[in-house]
Amino acid sequence: MTAIRAFTTVPEIAVSYGVSQHSVLGWIAHGELAAISVARRAGGRPSWRISREAVERFEAARAATPKLSTTKTRRTKSPDVIEFF
Repeated sequence: MTAIRAFTTVPEIAVSYGVSQHSVLGWIAHGELAAISVARRAGGRPSWRISREAVERFEAARAATPKLSTTKTRRTKSPDVIEFF
């Protein structure tokens, strides 16, 4: 029986999205992707783990949304303005 892992690593995320590990680390540094540091000691070199929920939130935040069309309204001409063209 295989166990379902609750966390993924930076290299796994990079491979699944087809980006470099530096891109994933940048998302973590900018707070776009939530991750947990499992470093051996506090303040040590971080070894990141990303939960499935964090990945889902990241994907939802980055999902393409259709652009809403805005109807442009014409400005009404002020009676005090004289046009010279």
